Amino acid sequence: MRRQGGNELERKTQIVVVGGGAGGLELVRRLGARYGRKRHDIILLEKNRTHIWKPLLHEVAAGSLDANLDEVGYRSHCHRWGYRYFLGTLESVDRARQQVIIAPLLDEDGSEIIARHTIRYDYLVIAIGSISNDFGTPGVAENCMRLDDRTGADRFRNRLLDHCLRVSREMTEDPSCDAHVRIVIVGGGATGVELAAELYNAAAALKYYGLEVFDESRLQITLIEAGPRILPALPERLAEAAQAELEALGVRVLTNVRVTEAAPHVIVTESGERIEGDLLVWAAGVKASPVLANLDLETNRINQLVVKETLQTTRDPRIFAMGDCCSCMLPGRTAPVPPRAQAAHQMARTVFDNLVRDMNGKPLKPFVYHDHGSLVSLSRFSTVGSLMGSLVGGRMAIEGRLARLVYTSLYRMHLVAIHGWLKGSALILVGQVNRIVRPRLKLH
Repeated sequence: MRRQGGNELERKTQIVVVGGGAGGLELVRRLGARYGRKRHDIILLEKNRTHIWKPLLHEVAAGSLDANLDEVGYRSHCHRWGYRYFLGTLESVDRARQQVIIAPLLDEDGSEIIARHTIRYDYLVIAIGSISNDFGTPGVAENCMRLDDRTGADRFRNRLLDHCLRVSREMTEDPSCDAHVRIVIVGGGATGVELAAELYNAAAALKYYGLEVFDESRLQITLIEAGPRILPALPERLAEAAQAELEALGVRVLTNVRVTEAAPHVIVTESGERIEGDLLVWAAGVKASPVLANLDLETNRINQLVVKETLQTTRDPRIFAMGDCCSCMLPGRTAPVPPRAQAAHQMARTVFDNLVRDMNGKPLKPFVYHDHGSLVSLSRFSTVGSLMGSLVGGRMAIEGRLARLVYTSLYRMHLVAIHGWLKGSALILVGQVNRIVRPRLKLH
């Protein structure tokens, strides 16, 4: 692009966002809507081709949600909002040259499609989210499944359906047999609890899809939590209510139990108990990707990038980090901002504002975190949580229909954040229709 009245080439300001999760996708939408492609080049680097909201992965895993209908294709989204999408994985960053190094892109057979290459940046935003933390427990990587992304959720669903089919066949051949699908979930946080409840909802619907003799009574689910109670982010009364609901469904809930090893189809506890399972799921703790520890930026013990109040990394003001992959300790707080979707959305707005401010030569503003509370969905059986903030005058425990309404609204707010009000509202309406016309389960 040339400046008016001259021949000197003008270089576009290039902003590279690594990670197309809740925060990253909202940020590139805002930047694209603000600047377009005239004087700015907004680039999203993402290892996946489509986006699905991470809090929904337990529904994808259980088959209650068809991700093919709810996912967002990055290529169509970038065309709509004026940014560019590159398929690739962050390998490292050359801060001196202000370049992002992208790992070679391989196909399913391991053949190289695109060689290792670089993208320059004027500003870099890292928003690659988090992965499960196995705390170095032996055997977890080899024997446990995780719900960190859609690939993991799809893998779990396929294996779940295989085991349900096996049990259904055994019971058809011998009605007196006592066959079960045994599932062991390690981690009593939101992911583990929501998955356990959603599995019972899905199992109850399988009889309508050809497995006539299979129902929720054929599930044996064990939920293991190392802490004194499940759902530590919620008030104790709500955590107890959630546990009572799970136990009423048939879940065996174990608290104050530490896992020391994962073997094939077996979880071993500190007491020596061996809990057998056809499917083992690890949903305990989070950490950032190990790649962040090799960027010559300050990180904490779980690889999160340490950021200042402005969400700039401590060693490079041109590099921002947000969401689960950053550690942000705000003044007056005793713990960093928690890794939640609401924090990622709030950080996206602050990073957007600060990028605009910095490009206009204005001082950057500090990030202010507003904790709106926590909500946990126990599928169609119940929803529990707590709301915080000026709206409710502090903290209010909620459950039942009100909690379910608020929980549903969180996803609707996410749709508006990444699509804008017009398309977001249309998708909300389509979603309501799809609840009626869609099959209850995704079985393929």
